[in-house]
Amino acid sequence: MRRALCPVETLYVGQRSRAVLSCTLRGRLDTGALSAAFDAVTGAHPSLRSRIGRDGEGVALHLLDEVERPRLDTRTGPVEDAHSAELNTPLSVGGPLSRAVLVSAPEGDRHLFVLSVDHTVVDGHSGIALHNELWDRYRALVEGGPGQQRPRTTGDPEWPVPVSRLLPPGDEAATAAYLERRAEEARRHPVELVPYDVTDPSGGEARIEVCSLNLDEERTGRLRRAARAVGVSVHALVAAALLTTARRHLPGDEPRTLGCLSPIDLRSRLSPPVPALVMVPAVTTHLQTLRVAPDTDPVELARTVHARVGEFVKGDGPYQEMRITPEIPSNPTLQLATVIATNMGTVPGPRLPEGLQAVDVRLVPAREHYFPAAGRSPVMACVVSFEGRLAIEFPYFTACFSPGFVRAFRDGTGAALAAFTDRTPEPSPAPTG
Repeated sequence: MRRALCPVETLYVGQRSRAVLSCTLRGRLDTGALSAAFDAVTGAHPSLRSRIGRDGEGVALHLLDEVERPRLDTRTGPVEDAHSAELNTPLSVGGPLSRAVLVSAPEGDRHLFVLSVDHTVVDGHSGIALHNELWDRYRALVEGGPGQQRPRTTGDPEWPVPVSRLLPPGDEAATAAYLERRAEEARRHPVELVPYDVTDPSGGEARIEVCSLNLDEERTGRLRRAARAVGVSVHALVAAALLTTARRHLPGDEPRTLGCLSPIDLRSRLSPPVPALVMVPAVTTHLQTLRVAPDTDPVELARTVHARVGEFVKGDGPYQEMRITPEIPSNPTLQLATVIATNMGTVPGPRLPEGLQAVDVRLVPAREHYFPAAGRSPVMACVVSFEGRLAIEFPYFTACFSPGFVRAFRDGTGAALAAFTDRTPEPSPAPTG
């Protein structure tokens, strides 16, 4: 049993990228119930218990048999090191497209759960929804409520339809003209990339690491209110902070052309909307180039970013970008940016049974191919607000950027966001009585 990949999904196969969701836990955890919950979600979503293989001239998802399907991997060890270990453990080529690992401290009261899913079958929104569904099933099993039955995994699975086949009707000539215009814009406005600071990529074992910027609820709330006060989204503020920080890592005082790539959720823009729990990559992208100098006003930069993204999503740009995605391998400048600013918005964390507490929830993108010899690349920032606390994750490869460089980039971004809130007066409380 198989399901052919559409051209857009096929692009993810070569990228070898994945969504890594993790949850640090404290308290009592029933390993057997968590294993059963993972079996239930992989039973409900055939893409998670599939592998990628050839299908004639194309590529397809091939359903794994019961012996090969992924199971929860449990072990005892240092919880603190487990996240980095999972980031640096790729999904096996030709193996399952999902992996779940639970690492518990020897004392048994601290745990780290990590769920890795290939981006060929998931995006940020569906990854978060999947993670929450797994813990919903776990809670139901522990509390003895509904949801204990394991889904049937025999017979023909219900494969999700590729999003590229759900787009509204398009005109081929209009799409060709859109592609030509986008390619011409990329030629006329080439963007500058942040140069790597590691001078000897061969020195030591290179690893994927991640540097985090975390705001508590109070600072997140202040940032949201500052965004509303100046008429922009939090995404635009974060993008402006990333761009101004990137500009400080380039020489000279003159304006430079920088690019900001923003993934755009298509699920809510289709008719009917595609639920978050449908395991397909359902994002397109918006690339904009901006002239940024060291003294560029970040609020005006945020206004420009906000206006351009808003104009883009109001038209047919998101659909056209999805239609031209297969052209990216032959023209990578269509998505070449100085910074990549994803934003999942405000999302709920997992709902857990009594006696188990989520200390930290994270979403980090990871991939297997990095190119230190290129000398420069975009800076990735994954933005998500779990339970009202904003976090920006900066994943990087140590043969390209050093830990000190990424910490400085994180701190610069944090300082820029703090400056936004400090310069924007808090609204006066509403009168009472």
